Amino acid sequence: MNGFVVLNKEEGMSSFFAAGCLRKIFNEKKTGHAGTLDPMAVGVLPVAMGKATRFIDFLPDSVKSYVARFRFGTTTDTLDRTGTVLTQTSVSVSPEEVLAILPSFVGVQQQMPPMFSALSQNGVRLYELARQGIEVERKTREIEISSLELTGVYDDEFEITVCCSKGTYIRSLIADIGQKHGSGAVMTSLQRTLSNGFGIDQALSLEQIREARENAVLPVEDVMKIYPDIRVSSAQAVRFRNGGELAAIRVKGVTDASLYRVFGPEQSFLGLGELTEDRETLLVKRVYGND
Repeated sequence: MNGFVVLNKEEGMSSFFAAGCLRKIFNEKKTGHAGTLDPMAVGVLPVAMGKATRFIDFLPDSVKSYVARFRFGTTTDTLDRTGTVLTQTSVSVSPEEVLAILPSFVGVQQQMPPMFSALSQNGVRLYELARQGIEVERKTREIEISSLELTGVYDDEFEITVCCSKGTYIRSLIADIGQKHGSGAVMTSLQRTLSNGFGIDQALSLEQIREARENAVLPVEDVMKIYPDIRVSSAQAVRFRNGGELAAIRVKGVTDASLYRVFGPEQSFLGLGELTEDRETLLVKRVYGND
């Protein structure tokens, strides 16, 4: 089974475990997910299967969207409700106070990744060090929050909708919001609603995927529609499959783009090609081909 499945990941499972569940459903040896979701988080998790795993790096990853809830007055070591409580105070915060704080977090900024994260340092995952009580120095990373809105108030919890760049930690954002308020804050729930070009309306539960089977699988060539098409002849198709470059002037469909979906005769998807800077040669970027 080759293609992409958009999983609506449920709470309590790691992204790795979720990809393993799909591996069993489709009896597929090779799977890989795009964009890790914490076990506590739910929502959009794109999973590639079979030959589609070769194309994960070419999914759009610039924009992600989340809906998160949090409460003030509590901090934990994981920055979410699953961690050990570090501080806890009784505090009353009005929606107006939150609305006054949020605009300061919109735009390009530096963010410190949390210790409980899948980032690696010297080959070791940060969360593995954190579980041993070890905290190491981390470098801040540039992120961009393009929109941040207060979308709900539920007793002592607030809900925000965030549109942000790849690499943004919503837990860290909420912790920073709490620090700016002065009382601390902890994330209580998180749903990813957009990732790698896939929306929550496309995401299916594991049960829905079991029922739909192959109907839940999106072909690689459809997912790669963000890139324009190039058409090649039978002889060129053979050369492309074998990793050979092609003369761009002899290829149909060249535009101003750099990456292209390459198709052979009878609409057969061959893979992705990349034009050189002088736009004279089409190089093989990824071959779909046979395993």
